[in-house]
Amino acid sequence: MNKNKIDVKIETKKGSMDEWPEPIVRVQSLAESNLSSLPDRYIKPASLRPTTTEDAPTATNIPIIDLEGLFSEEGLSDDVIMARISEACRGWGFFQVVNHGVKPELMDAARENWREFFHMPVNAKETYSNSPRTYEGYGSRLGVEKGASLDWSDYYFLHLLPHHLKDFNKWPSFPPTIREVIDEYGEELVKLSGRIMRVLSTNLGLKEDKFQEAFGGENIGACLRVNYYPKCPRPELALGLSPHSDPGGMTILLPDDQVFGLQVRKDDTWITVKPHPHAFIVNIGDQIQILSNSTYKSVEHRVIVNSDKERVSLAFFYNPKSDIPIQPLQELVSTHNPPLYPPMTFDQYRLFIRTQGPQGKSHVESHISPR
Repeated sequence: MNKNKIDVKIETKKGSMDEWPEPIVRVQSLAESNLSSLPDRYIKPASLRPTTTEDAPTATNIPIIDLEGLFSEEGLSDDVIMARISEACRGWGFFQVVNHGVKPELMDAARENWREFFHMPVNAKETYSNSPRTYEGYGSRLGVEKGASLDWSDYYFLHLLPHHLKDFNKWPSFPPTIREVIDEYGEELVKLSGRIMRVLSTNLGLKEDKFQEAFGGENIGACLRVNYYPKCPRPELALGLSPHSDPGGMTILLPDDQVFGLQVRKDDTWITVKPHPHAFIVNIGDQIQILSNSTYKSVEHRVIVNSDKERVSLAFFYNPKSDIPIQPLQELVSTHNPPLYPPMTFDQYRLFIRTQGPQGKSHVESHISPR
């Protein structure tokens, strides 16, 4: 009898990650059905709803940092730029970068290829439907909690690294150029991420490849989540993405620079990010907060939606090798500054968001070691 109970328990647990807990509804389909009100599942509690009074003054924005001249054959070469990045990582957890080395034409092509994909009929995209085990493919929810509050967005998630997870058969085949464009885009963002990692290490007084080594050297993980936020009939009641900090290492976001949506929490105020043309938005993730022993901050953020315009953004995630334990670097801890976090692999860590969905900063804070 005990064996049967164990078998059932394992099968139930397995099923919870192989299938969504209820039928998936595509948000695009809801948006195209001329709703005058929102289904209850998409209405956020009053405490989470966006309001115009929460927006910071127009002059406030996350730091914009020009990287031109920072990287040279001799190494990192501009102390002023380095200091600005350090300040942004410690105080904001977010910053925009311009003159980053990625061609504007490639950025535009990446965004517009995905926009064209999402403009396909919903039925044509269903062949790419995902499951909660890997999230790879076409999706419309995070977390496997039955009856959970849902966000007003669809998305596409795919793997770029490690190479054995990169499967073009799971990538869209339409529009015809999308695979070629995204492959090149991914390669360029891997290079940019590696450069920024060198800055993050050096700014902490470490050798410049220290963070990269902690992530697994060249054996890192990289993936892409493309977000599609359709028009929403009641944007004051919904969110495109609920408040959360990113569980991975670093996120490089290509926003929709024509439609604002990303909001960052700063001193208990939600600040709407105003994207600079052809800039990337860099976001420190939980794994770098852990490595830095909380010197660098992963910051809570969310996405608001729009009643008049759709929005497309591309979030590139640069992550540690999935089975390497991540913990505060030894060089950054002492008797006066003990390690705040126990060792944990990224595979173990990201399981939380894959099962629970976005939950503010509760996950990283739940792992802070008692002093």
